[in-house]
Amino acid sequence: MPVGSSRLGFITCLIGLSLLLPLSQGQAGDPPASPSAIIRHELRASIDPDQHQLTVIDRMAVRVGASQSPLDFTLATSLRLETVALVTRVGNEERLIPVSTSLGDATIDSNLRSLQVSLPDHQQGNVTLEWRYRGAIDDPPREPRHLRFVTPSETSGHIGPEGVYLSSETGWYPDLAGSLASYALTVEMPGGWTAVSQGQGGAKQDCTKPRSDEACRSVQTWESGVTEALTLVANRFTVTTRDWKGVNGQVVHLATYLFPDDAALADEYLAATAKYLDAYVPLLGPFPFEQFAVVENFFASGLGMPSFTLLGSGSIKRHYMQPYALGHEIVHSWIGNSVWNRPESGNWVEGLTTYLTNYYWHELNHDDRQAREQRRLMLQGYSLYVTPQLDYPIAAFQRKSDEKDNAIGYQKTAMVFHQLRMEIGDEAFWRGVTQLVADLSGRHADWQDLERIFDKASGRELRWFFEQWIERPGAPAVAIAEATASPKLDQPGAYTLRLRLIREGGAFRFILPLAITMTGSTTSVTAPLAADQRDIELVVPAEPLSLSIDPEFMSLQRLKREHLAPVLNLFVTDQRKAMLPLFLDSATPFKELVARIESQDAQDPTNHKITILPVDIVALPPSGSVLIVATSDRHAQVQSLLANACGDLATVGPDGFHIAGTSYEGRRMAVLWSCHRPDAPGSVVTVLYAMDPAAAAKVARLLFFYGWQSAVVFDEGTVTKREMWQEFQGMKEVRRDEQR
Repeated sequence: MPVGSSRLGFITCLIGLSLLLPLSQGQAGDPPASPSAIIRHELRASIDPDQHQLTVIDRMAVRVGASQSPLDFTLATSLRLETVALVTRVGNEERLIPVSTSLGDATIDSNLRSLQVSLPDHQQGNVTLEWRYRGAIDDPPREPRHLRFVTPSETSGHIGPEGVYLSSETGWYPDLAGSLASYALTVEMPGGWTAVSQGQGGAKQDCTKPRSDEACRSVQTWESGVTEALTLVANRFTVTTRDWKGVNGQVVHLATYLFPDDAALADEYLAATAKYLDAYVPLLGPFPFEQFAVVENFFASGLGMPSFTLLGSGSIKRHYMQPYALGHEIVHSWIGNSVWNRPESGNWVEGLTTYLTNYYWHELNHDDRQAREQRRLMLQGYSLYVTPQLDYPIAAFQRKSDEKDNAIGYQKTAMVFHQLRMEIGDEAFWRGVTQLVADLSGRHADWQDLERIFDKASGRELRWFFEQWIERPGAPAVAIAEATASPKLDQPGAYTLRLRLIREGGAFRFILPLAITMTGSTTSVTAPLAADQRDIELVVPAEPLSLSIDPEFMSLQRLKREHLAPVLNLFVTDQRKAMLPLFLDSATPFKELVARIESQDAQDPTNHKITILPVDIVALPPSGSVLIVATSDRHAQVQSLLANACGDLATVGPDGFHIAGTSYEGRRMAVLWSCHRPDAPGSVVTVLYAMDPAAAAKVARLLFFYGWQSAVVFDEGTVTKREMWQEFQGMKEVRRDEQR
């Protein structure tokens, strides 16, 4: 029997058995703001992975406004609409009345198109429509187009033997703009496949036969409360479950859906999930869902959906359980999947989630060193990837498509929440975060809502703060032009310290931390700066000898390239850069790396192209950053080229290398390190050096994930040591002024 006929027969059979759930308008929650909106979907989906095919019957409840006809839906262009019918009842008899439909043009998203439905006259209030449609969803995931991968693989949706991924962007179900709906979903797939979606579910029949002559089919059901959109994924999973119980008595059903080869990692992921729930439930309130699952994906991703996270197989294998990884997606359960973001009004969700996980987790666990490191990374990311010419207000950030968006929407925004916390104090800040979740769950929220929440939590009017940090681009850049000290005559032993500042980047009101070295001690102070303030006067208990601006990276400032620690990402972001390949043709991993860099460089819209240097050069070019990719047979040339920039900090030889006082030897070893170029301020020389090409095979594939450390040492591709050096301090000597 033809495949298409088989799928249609299956769905028709299920309808005949009354397996569609009855529509229940009461589950839809409060009426949405739009005049017409979908309030509930009841979807029966049949999926054929080998043929990329989807067949669906969708019974939807629609609230029709007074003047809303025709209704303007969207649906994937690849799906063929068979019928749309109005469901009515005459006595106990159900009738389907076909309604008029017309196809519009493709929307701004080329995989979606407008589909207009005209209802009979006088149809207002709640109506039920039954949609039948089918077609292919086949957009194989593509690698992101960036040197440092900050976005998942790119696809609008895919059904294939390797897996299924259907999101709202796929257009796999009809949608009306602005709708908030509940969902009942039943999925039929080949035997051995398991579907995962949002809310409660997982009930599965592994051997359902629509007809006696057909193979076993898997049937699974999911039920979701009111939400913005529905995502469906499927694969051949091994499922592991356990329950978590919090100190508040709440029980959450935890699960992993992993590929059989990775099933042994299930307990590790379940334990990590429980650990994050233990930490964040007391901070953010009860977990918003009755279950949470870690789901393995067939392409690179790190996505958080209501009640599950979808992590690429490569990430799963790398034990992707860090706070910036699994922790980040779990916190999205509250921030983004319970309180919804309104992207057209600016995306605040990613910045707050980044602050709570990538950063605050370390503070919560009293890891001061790692907390400082996260603040440094946030400031360094913003300073490197966002030039003043390309900067834009946080309020304009919607989603990340490149490193610049990532630096503004995630890193800078996280630091803005840190500035807010410094401004209003811990008690008011955390009260505001808790109130945000409690007051806005089940609603869209924007920056204006956050301003109102934190105004109330702090008892202060914060309009200036949100105008300055959210609605304007940029950040201050501060340096000390002059520092003088004089004895304070009325306070023996004390000194008056006077500073004259150089301020760039615009007028910003903020708190400037200072570290002051005095005779016999060091102290830290904070100086609140007015928007145009350039002079500071402080009283210190002993004679000040020197001071530095914010060595703990507590304040949001734009840092100069030459003041940052040397790292690979200084090379990536340099407007002038060159690459020097020093290896034999047999060094395949290095050849592939160079080819990948050249390919991605060709797609760079900035036209800051990489120059390939000749292998016989005896000196670095006079300006710009240089990436040297070398094996130990070229150690003498590498050492000669690096002598001026690195000195004794990093040296190489035929049998090994010496990094920051430690020697490493053996054919399994490789190292990536960077040094500032003293003859070209703001530029670096970065070296990927391997004793043997095989030692760098894994490193070469993942090179740009190691862009934030000064040196990383590898043993057979595994990181054994990380180093940071020449960190920014902004140090200034204090001149004693006896005339005062």
